[in-house]
Amino acid sequence: MAKYKMILDLDTGIDDALALAYALADQDCDLIGIIGSYGNVLIEQGTQNSLDLLSLLGASDVPVYAGLSHSSTTSSFTVQPVSARIHGNNGVANLKIDRASTKVERQSGVDFLIDAVHKYQKDLLLVPTGPLTNLAAAIKKDPTITKLIGHVTLMGGALTVPGNVSPVSEANIHQDPEAANDVFQSDIPLTMVGLDVTTRTLLTNKETAIWRNLKTKSGNVYADLVDYYIDAYKETNPHLNGCALHDPLAVAAALEPKLLETIYLNMKVDTTKPYEGRTIGDETRLNLPATTTQAAVNVDVERFVTKFMERLTTLFEKH
Repeated sequence: MAKYKMILDLDTGIDDALALAYALADQDCDLIGIIGSYGNVLIEQGTQNSLDLLSLLGASDVPVYAGLSHSSTTSSFTVQPVSARIHGNNGVANLKIDRASTKVERQSGVDFLIDAVHKYQKDLLLVPTGPLTNLAAAIKKDPTITKLIGHVTLMGGALTVPGNVSPVSEANIHQDPEAANDVFQSDIPLTMVGLDVTTRTLLTNKETAIWRNLKTKSGNVYADLVDYYIDAYKETNPHLNGCALHDPLAVAAALEPKLLETIYLNMKVDTTKPYEGRTIGDETRLNLPATTTQAAVNVDVERFVTKFMERLTTLFEKH
């Protein structure tokens, strides 16, 4: 029996697809649902991508819920051109993945999260890999969940390195800095897995060749996804010589926190220009005990990438 229940909150682009596969492949967790968000794609596209990938990987029984379709301070959302370049116009490298027969659940993603926290409590892990709009809304609607949930491991932010959408801001946090600040200022137990560590974990065409050689449907699809992603990185981050495993690292670290070196820090998110989206220590709480919020500053790269390849390759062999 799996040790944990897990919910993913995805804006399903390519690295979200990898995170989804990792959660399905790891025996320590039971993926009980996916909440859709906006970011790499519009929410309607992202939830469809999640349904299609679950079907591809033999997990159509995992329900998908729609979260909020735009930030807490706007009335709509438009995909940025850089997101479309990195993930493809449809979020999955412009591939035509077989459409799932399953549909998005009727219950809202926010209500699903609240119900799941009350049901599973400390056994529940939440991994948001997009903006924190859904989590902030859930905390606002039911503040008791911060004391009940097991842990939140989010992909987002940048503490010790520059941002990727501005000199100080990472994309997920930048989408809704107000919501992110609400989450960071709450007492929910969380670990920020930011660009500080995710850009140390890289995949290359050598790894995708392994998946392609499996000659399975999922192996081919995921090889195509990541090869597209690697090509995009050659334009945006040529110094890395590969693509970063942003979102799957957050899933892996949720299940095995020792993959990361972290510091406890009371944090805030700047919400005003020009520092909008900056994740940084909160000077007003610097002398208070930091007991719930951790920021990752280093990662066991070899151990993670090895685990990642073992788990996903085994999964792709079956589908």
